[in-house]
Amino acid sequence: MFGCLVAGRLVQAAPQQVAEDKFVFDLPDYENINHVVVFMLGTIPFPEGMGGSVYFCYPDQNGMAVWQLLGFVTNEKPSAIFKISGLKSGKGSQHPFGAMNLPQTPTVAQIGISVELLENLAQQTPVASAAVSSVDSFTEAQMTPNPSEAFIPANVVLKWYENFQRRLTQNPLFWKT
Repeated sequence: MFGCLVAGRLVQAAPQQVAEDKFVFDLPDYENINHVVVFMLGTIPFPEGMGGSVYFCYPDQNGMAVWQLLGFVTNEKPSAIFKISGLKSGKGSQHPFGAMNLPQTPTVAQIGISVELLENLAQQTPVASAAVSSVDSFTEAQMTPNPSEAFIPANVVLKWYENFQRRLTQNPLFWKT
């Protein structure tokens, strides 16, 4: 149902189910992680009116689990990017994983997903520093036209390259004429 991705690592697509409505991904060597992507695999949607709260858990100096709310995923918003690099020294927040004794290893953090009602998700306040710029604002900033630049569609460049390769195989010296 869920996947987790850290840059430079393999995708995790099999979370540990710790309760009927709670899932956990282990993040080894979490001190070297800046961002985490949590997404729905597209195989099983949330039941109607449900979504998933996403939490980050790391061990404090005493080895106790510190949970922080990052945000959520839903059928309408099936993926999210969270910045966790600044969270490793913050305070914990209220979370639904409290009664579970999930093992904590000093170098392993966890991403927890709790399936909850959408109305409950709307009332939760994620840790402010976990938010990452939305993809829409990033895309718009990247695609703002600049009058001094010309954009060439990728398919045009690809067609030119294929033609060039074909002509080069037919006549290796065609470009000299």
